[in-house]
Amino acid sequence: MGSDVTQLTEASTQAGNYFVSNYPPYSFWKEEGVGEAFQALGREPDPCTPLGVYLHIPFCRKRCRFCYFKVYTEKDAHEIEAYLNAAVRELELYAAERFVGERKPAFIYFGGGTPSYISSRQLSTLVRRMKELLTWDAAQEVTFECEPGTLTESKLAVIRELGVTRLSLGIENFDDQILEINGRAHGSKEIDRAYHFARAAGFPQINIDLIAGMVGETSANWAECVRKTLALAPDSVTIYQMEIPFNTTLFKEMKADGATVAPVAGWDMKRQWVQEAFAELEKAGYQVGSAYTAVRSPSKTRFLYRDLLWSGADLVGLGVASFSHVGGTHFQNQHDWAPYLKALEEGQLPVYRALTPSHEERMIREFILQLKLGRVSFEYFRTKFGIDPRERFASRLEKLRSQGLLDFTNGSLQLTREALLRVDRLLLDFFLPQHRSARYA
Repeated sequence: MGSDVTQLTEASTQAGNYFVSNYPPYSFWKEEGVGEAFQALGREPDPCTPLGVYLHIPFCRKRCRFCYFKVYTEKDAHEIEAYLNAAVRELELYAAERFVGERKPAFIYFGGGTPSYISSRQLSTLVRRMKELLTWDAAQEVTFECEPGTLTESKLAVIRELGVTRLSLGIENFDDQILEINGRAHGSKEIDRAYHFARAAGFPQINIDLIAGMVGETSANWAECVRKTLALAPDSVTIYQMEIPFNTTLFKEMKADGATVAPVAGWDMKRQWVQEAFAELEKAGYQVGSAYTAVRSPSKTRFLYRDLLWSGADLVGLGVASFSHVGGTHFQNQHDWAPYLKALEEGQLPVYRALTPSHEERMIREFILQLKLGRVSFEYFRTKFGIDPRERFASRLEKLRSQGLLDFTNGSLQLTREALLRVDRLLLDFFLPQHRSARYA
């Protein structure tokens, strides 16, 4: 993973990171900063800052051609057990740190890979042991990512009984041929079956993930994907625009062929498809709540993991390559299997690299991430950081306003739909100079 994001063109899709998930860029996180992570863990936490827990379950039936996450498709039952034991040991080490102390997580997130890949027995044992270390009775949201083909009625019942409140189905597309050529493990029949089993299990929120611009995507197929999504009537829909980071199978294929342009739709077309999807969702009563998400009932349907992280929440990241944010310090775990397990076998937290941003960098991080929501409160930044974004970013905001991409209303900054559809490109203007042309990851 990693690229100079400034080199991405508006028209074609080239290799590189489009989606901005943090700031400063990950390439500035260094091994020599690891000591800062341990210092942060030894300090008293801010009692007003929420705490979350993320667990990376890196197992999949297949590796998608566009996947850039740390995943494994060849691990046997013994290796999976060893990994889950290591993750619990990692949480045990965190629970003993002063920074965690008696805090209770406000949100928990099981991400992947494919969390639903592991067995019901493994999952039940894992959650029971996690709860023994950090109680979940204050958790307002427990999210669990799923691949439809790994779900059965009985497994979904177990997942619900464990306290999962937000089930996220990685559907991506409804067409069997497109799913196959992109390396997805599931098929269209498994989508309907899994979705209806999930509804019957009574999850408070079911989210569907789609990707605009997968290999083979057409306008007709995309319209059909939107139609089928509306027919299912999920509580929320998340739509990502296809990107090709450097560590994907697709990029390796491009490199072998000497290609510089990915075999997927260009950015203008992908944005058009997302806009069409949002328009249809709005006709059906959904509200667009970010650059990627539409929800059916905003008063009941939230995404705390996103909202709290984007406003500075603390996060304990468990598992290989996971990211944490503790008291203003960012750090990442060992990103390979053996070093991750070895550290925990030796009773050490598997921290690989870290960075403690400056006050200004923390402010910029929250500002650019909250821009993805389409609305930024000026009072929030005056109260928390002592700055007014209209003054700090005056020339850049005026440039966007003159282009019809934003306006100032009722004490806030409001992005237009056009701006929201390409917000990740616009965020680069708010980076500090030393970060704008640097490798992202």
